[in-house]
Amino acid sequence: MRELSLHVLDLIQNSVEAGASRVDIYVAEDSGVNRLTLRVTDDGKGMDPELLRQVLDPFVTTRQTRRMGLGLPLLEGAARQTGGSVAVTSVPGQGTTVTATFGLNHLDRAPLGDMAATVMVALAVNPELKLGYRHRREGSEIEFDTEIIERQLGRVSWGDPRVAAWTRETIRSGLTRLSEPEGTGPAHDKGRLGYGT
Repeated sequence: MRELSLHVLDLIQNSVEAGASRVDIYVAEDSGVNRLTLRVTDDGKGMDPELLRQVLDPFVTTRQTRRMGLGLPLLEGAARQTGGSVAVTSVPGQGTTVTATFGLNHLDRAPLGDMAATVMVALAVNPELKLGYRHRREGSEIEFDTEIIERQLGRVSWGDPRVAAWTRETIRSGLTRLSEPEGTGPAHDKGRLGYGT
């Protein structure tokens, strides 16, 4: 995959297929240690120890639609070529966490891609999914959480095209503000997104 955000979208779909009702995405960019971290955590059915040991093998998959599971092995390959790694932890009946690290400034690291579109598509395709997205960059952080938004606004139709466009633009705007040097924008601009709107 040419963008890391597509790996994240694949992991979200894996979570949904594993029965997850909530998925949390965490992205951290830390130039101080030259590391990009992607973490996807779900509350799905989890994996037993035997499957967990084989999960990075491309010839092992739980999907019925194809005989090979290329998503995690491809992610691991993308991470390793930048000096990073992939770790998978899982507890049967409780969920799974996939953590991938990359050399942030490594020449072979694929671009992060459009995380706002990734969140938008995941919610549009799975409108009942509870989804949290946190992105940390150089000490500043933004957060988008459908459960918190719905506690404030009531039920939201995440599959509605207007809501999908709002989701994408809200996150894109937050990511743009996250890139601004400290002190150049209002303090409340960074932090939780989409609340009180």
